[in-house]
Amino acid sequence: MFKPPTDPKKPRTVKISQLCELCHSRKALLRRPKNLQRICKLCFFHVFETEIHNTIVSNNLFYRGEKIAVGASGGKDSTVLAYILKLLNERYDYGIEIVLLSIDEGIMGYRDDSLATVKRNQKQYGLPLEIVSYKDLYNWTMDEIVACAGIRNSCTYCGVFRRQALDRGAAMLNINHVVTGHNADDMAETVLMNILRGDVARLEKSTAIITQSSGSPIKRSKPFKYSYQKEIVLYAHYKKLDYFSTECTYAPEAFRGTARELMKKLEVVRPSCIIDIIHSGQNLCLKPRKVKRAPPPGHVEVRANGSVSLQRDKGFADGNRCEKCGYLSSNQICKACMLLEGLETNRAKISIDTDTSVSGAAKLSKTLETLHF
Repeated sequence: MFKPPTDPKKPRTVKISQLCELCHSRKALLRRPKNLQRICKLCFFHVFETEIHNTIVSNNLFYRGEKIAVGASGGKDSTVLAYILKLLNERYDYGIEIVLLSIDEGIMGYRDDSLATVKRNQKQYGLPLEIVSYKDLYNWTMDEIVACAGIRNSCTYCGVFRRQALDRGAAMLNINHVVTGHNADDMAETVLMNILRGDVARLEKSTAIITQSSGSPIKRSKPFKYSYQKEIVLYAHYKKLDYFSTECTYAPEAFRGTARELMKKLEVVRPSCIIDIIHSGQNLCLKPRKVKRAPPPGHVEVRANGSVSLQRDKGFADGNRCEKCGYLSSNQICKACMLLEGLETNRAKISIDTDTSVSGAAKLSKTLETLHF
């Protein structure tokens, strides 16, 4: 029986323009958002990890034997951060102990799902996990706060409470160093937000890779300071990491979204604008601040609720403690306690569940509102 001749398989030739610009041996798979460099997947892993390692070493973020808490939210940034720190700690022998620290804000349908991702990451990476909730610390959840104060102020409350909750959670674990997944996009957005709001006083610390207040043993660091958000997403995608990608329910109302849209439009024209904004914030020269006069002896402060507070001898220096909760504050009352006072004033004295007049369809509607799938 006749068999037609088969053509031998010819090796596929790759054009030089399609080769990786670093190794020149493998086909380029992606273009780096930071510098538009065409590189392969393996070179991207090496470059991304090496840049973070150089950031850690050049800024002396860790010391041998240190115990650090990674702010884990289940999102792409914190998931990649936990994976990278564990990887680099084993590769370069930092000698650090890593603990995952999660904050449960009490956002139904969002935070409960993301915490499930964090618990999976705990098993995947073999790291201990600690969860601290708003309900335990403040007797409020974010859903209750939004129902009381409105959705437009949600990020104001959540930001203040979350920063304090991270510090309190780290103190519970006897940890003095909290590492967060803030990336280059986040820092550039913060610079733009402070400029758009005219908040010049915050520009000095908005680009700092390490932040710490005098009088507080807990410091924070950002190893992803020079890492683009798009590169973090690409790294998580190609490494097939397990992360939660849904945006917060209340995030669209935040002012940060305005700065993000502006920066994304600038990035289309100039990809290096994110790093340029960070460098501009670092090198911005501000006028020296005026020395704030201390109030005279015997000064009496009248609070919003009508109570009074006597001025203490140590004045308004950075490192003071809040009179109500004992948390670090430059004022007599910290921002969190001030927000909680306003919430408690507007909290309903009687719960609607105790009202026997609510029955039938109204009671069924209230029950359905609390369900999520």
